[in-house]
Amino acid sequence: MPSIRVLSHAFRAWRRNMKWAKHEPETPYLADLLSGSPVCLHVGASDGRHSYVMTQVAPDARIYAFEPSAFTFEVLKLCLSWHGIADQVTPIHAAVSDMPGELLLVTPKKTSGRMGRAYAFVAEAPPEGKVRPDLEDTGVELQPTPVVTLDGYCRAHGVTRVDFIRMDIEGAEQKALKGAEHVIDRDLPHVLLEIHPIMLESRFGGSAEAVIDIFRSRGYRMFALNGDRLEERTTVAPDVPWKDYFFVHPSRAPNLPDGVFKARMAA
Repeated sequence: MPSIRVLSHAFRAWRRNMKWAKHEPETPYLADLLSGSPVCLHVGASDGRHSYVMTQVAPDARIYAFEPSAFTFEVLKLCLSWHGIADQVTPIHAAVSDMPGELLLVTPKKTSGRMGRAYAFVAEAPPEGKVRPDLEDTGVELQPTPVVTLDGYCRAHGVTRVDFIRMDIEGAEQKALKGAEHVIDRDLPHVLLEIHPIMLESRFGGSAEAVIDIFRSRGYRMFALNGDRLEERTTVAPDVPWKDYFFVHPSRAPNLPDGVFKARMAA
């Protein structure tokens, strides 16, 4: 039986989805990327908000949702069940990186006393000094979590095609993408990626530029919202701690649904 806390968090997430409330501004654009029966990887799935949206814009979608937090994983499973999409979405209790194994999930405790689950990140050892440069905290909660690579998971579970990747993993994106190079080269999937320049540098020894190069070197085009307008970019937006970016490969453009991405890719 799920705990009261799990039930409370799951109910709040389920209700938000049913009201289509508190979704990221990029969420409506998924309808311009997904159609038919896409195979999607939802990395950093949290309570499954993006998985839910994927099933609404592409009812025949098949989704693999990766979530490292033991608590949030229980919330995720409940939400999938209550939304009636558990047969479409496979939840996986794991973080994603460039090597399989085990890491620590570091969850900051906010000054309000609540756990900053949206700010959790993986690390090889307990962090020293300030946990995150973009958050005031009063300590951390540490939890060991299994780690997979996307290439390894897809190979082991017979995922022979990937059409879309949604990734929001608090600075670990460069390592996770390195562990997905075979999938990216094979399928050139559409990607919606939250890039964290400060966390990339301070906790993972990476950079936003290196993340963009993963896609630029393969011919992808990069887009981001500027207010209510989708604009093409070549660099991350300045002076923001994190932001979502779309990456679309020109070879996939002819099969895009009619919408903003198809129009922009044809320009």
